[in-house]
Amino acid sequence: MDTAKFRRDLLEVQSELQRFAYKLTADKEEANDLLQETSLKALGNMDKYTPDTNFKGWVYTIMRNIFINNYRKEVRDQTFVDHTDNLFHINQPREFENYSTENNYDSKEIYRVVHSLPREYRIPFLMHISGFKYREIAEKLDLPLGTVKSRIFFTRQQLQQMLKDYR
Repeated sequence: MDTAKFRRDLLEVQSELQRFAYKLTADKEEANDLLQETSLKALGNMDKYTPDTNFKGWVYTIMRNIFINNYRKEVRDQTFVDHTDNLFHINQPREFENYSTENNYDSKEIYRVVHSLPREYRIPFLMHISGFKYREIAEKLDLPLGTVKSRIFFTRQQLQQMLKDYR
């Protein structure tokens, strides 16, 4: 394929690529950047395109791959790894963790409020905060999954309301 035809084909799909970029990014400026990056990459790899194949599909694939790579890079950049040598809190026994009279009072109050709830709400909530998954709670209590989720949600709402002074 000659350069002029390749550029014409690329210009013809720009509006469709713009819509696809906006669909991927949900932001006008990011969509414009993605479209520009895709166009540059397509022009730079013109020699890799096989004539008489699906040009639009080839360019869409380039755009999708750029979007995925950018997304992965962004996630990787936001990941924080702590490399400090201070392992004091990690090596500290759990019974000393955050121990204070104030924290002890708060824990007792939270415990009192949780245990004042009706049993059908308290048990699923306690299981959930102990690490059970919704499905496991539903199976153990022989309840529908939706009921378990709604009871836990209701309990959270009640606790927020009852403990709003402790925030």
